[in-house]
Amino acid sequence: MGKNRKLGRTTPQRKALLRGQVTSLIYNGKIVTTEARAKEVRKIAEGVIAKAIKEKDNYEEVTVKAKVARKDKDGKRVKEVVDGKKVTVFDEVDKTIKKDLPSRLHARREILKVLYPVTEVPKEAAKKKKNTKQADLVAKLFDEIAPKYAGRNGGYTRIVKIGQRKGDGALEVLLELV
Repeated sequence: MGKNRKLGRTTPQRKALLRGQVTSLIYNGKIVTTEARAKEVRKIAEGVIAKAIKEKDNYEEVTVKAKVARKDKDGKRVKEVVDGKKVTVFDEVDKTIKKDLPSRLHARREILKVLYPVTEVPKEAAKKKKNTKQADLVAKLFDEIAPKYAGRNGGYTRIVKIGQRKGDGALEVLLELV
């Protein structure tokens, strides 16, 4: 018997489908899909979450000096005239950042191989490109999901059967993070 289900698709289509569904599961917390797809997505998602749990505390905090633009009360950058040109004024600030250790960096890159980038669009400014921003799913995995499941040994997802789909009679399920 084969290693995984074919799901009636060619290999690139199947990989894209599974990556998309794993991304949606991590981003939204639950997805509705067929039972066969859910079982395949579950394998990949549990592996990604297990990797995040293993490396969640594997970083060091470093203090660095950063130049930050000075802003006025409206949130706009303060400009000064120097030699006839308008130049932004910068202040030096100490910032504490998380610096990944090599194994966590490797885990981050392995997770990024599986997840697609997600663009968040605010509801009030829909269809406006300038208000969109990239959602950092890897940070969500390390900072929110991994600490939540740190005491668990597997079983991070649950499959709940919903019923048959109206069109083709396929068994639909709800795949959710526990």
